[in-house]
Amino acid sequence: MIKIGLTGWGDHDLYRLPNSAKNKLQTYSKYFSIVEVDSNFYAIPSAKTFSKWVSDTPNDFGFVVKAFQAMTGHDRGTNPYEDTKSMFERFIEAIKPAMDAGKLKAVLFQYPPWFDCTSKNVGILRYTKEKMKGIPCALEFRNQTWFSPAMRDNTLAFMQREGWIHSIVDEPQVGVGSAPTVLEPTHTDMTIVRLHGRNAAGWNKSKQANWREVRYLYKYNQNELKEWAVHLNDLLKKSKEVCVVFNNNSGGDALPNAIELMKILGIETKITAPVEVEQLNLFDLME
Repeated sequence: MIKIGLTGWGDHDLYRLPNSAKNKLQTYSKYFSIVEVDSNFYAIPSAKTFSKWVSDTPNDFGFVVKAFQAMTGHDRGTNPYEDTKSMFERFIEAIKPAMDAGKLKAVLFQYPPWFDCTSKNVGILRYTKEKMKGIPCALEFRNQTWFSPAMRDNTLAFMQREGWIHSIVDEPQVGVGSAPTVLEPTHTDMTIVRLHGRNAAGWNKSKQANWREVRYLYKYNQNELKEWAVHLNDLLKKSKEVCVVFNNNSGGDALPNAIELMKILGIETKITAPVEVEQLNLFDLME
């Protein structure tokens, strides 16, 4: 029950062949069983949009949906909604088609680097979980204080007690604004793993106009992927399902890295030539 996917479906090398870009999600879902929806972070879509995504994907397909930026404090107080209550209600209304279809894996709450381990922020996490009304929620930190030696066990126990799915990260260790890889599930049903790359030099370049492109510019080598394959099988001992999302796509590396990891794990994939995209199965892509 290890599922591999990518962040988004619009910007990958699956769509170079004729007719393959007409409906990118349909094409994507032929090759991967999960996807992370990151467009929600910037604007909450309509329920109609989610209904189309649901109808465009197979019955066993799953969505990891990133929470809207004002729900995690990334907006720095510029929430466009009237109040917090209406914002959460609007978000839940939008994702309802995915929930009703059984295709919602989790809503991902990735908190910003300035969201540190304080009693105030613990209160925010409790409030958020209450507002989500039993919807599966994953928690990802970008601040090391949550997993400092003094707080690590307390943080994990809190997440387990409150029902948070642990979103385990692989990212550079470049100061307090990054989180370590903590290989501990906090929910028996699911664990999420997000592979952001290890571009230490580019991680803290947020003042650059293209900082996102710089931050996630990294290609995992085979030894690194083999190490993760071991970790993923270990995580399955404490969690029924592990969803892995590759977020290192600045240089187009997410797709080939995902395919390579699937091969290492023995997960069947129709894609036989991740580097030479022109050699993809033409008939599959043009269905």
